[in-house]
Amino acid sequence: MFKKLYPTRFIASSYDIDYENLYEEGYRGIIFDIDNTLVPHGFPADERSITLMKRLKDIGYRVLFLSNNKEDRVKMFNDDVDCLYIYKAGKPGKAGYMKAMDKMGSEPGNTLMVGDQLFTDIWGANNAGIMSILVKPIDKKEEIQIVLKRIGERIILHSYRRYCERNGKVYLENGN
Repeated sequence: MFKKLYPTRFIASSYDIDYENLYEEGYRGIIFDIDNTLVPHGFPADERSITLMKRLKDIGYRVLFLSNNKEDRVKMFNDDVDCLYIYKAGKPGKAGYMKAMDKMGSEPGNTLMVGDQLFTDIWGANNAGIMSILVKPIDKKEEIQIVLKRIGERIILHSYRRYCERNGKVYLENGN
């Protein structure tokens, strides 16, 4: 019932993902959400996110930020990391993901999405046929509309946990 909202993988943090292994598997484009995926909501790029983006570029990835925020927010984060970005993306709509792959020169089979929200990041990636990686939100402090979405997410994540247990899959990598 909820499978369209299940992530391909659930990893504790964007900073715990084995990007080198994914590159060896053939992935070349990474779409990231920004807020609560790489930094707390509204924060600029920090040393950790700057280091990660440099590492990803050195590996050979094309990186794009896909955000429903306005351009000033996305640009403020991107100024220190110099990647591609799309603002007012309309997630979970498929069009933003398709535009992202077009900008990166990638396709669904070699692109992955990393985000902290099931109803935007993961659902949209799944609809576009992209590998979806859910990460835990960085900060517990969130806007009210996101707090309300998290209630629904808990129900779906409970169902996802049961699905993983029944199918011998890892529920949450590098975390609990």
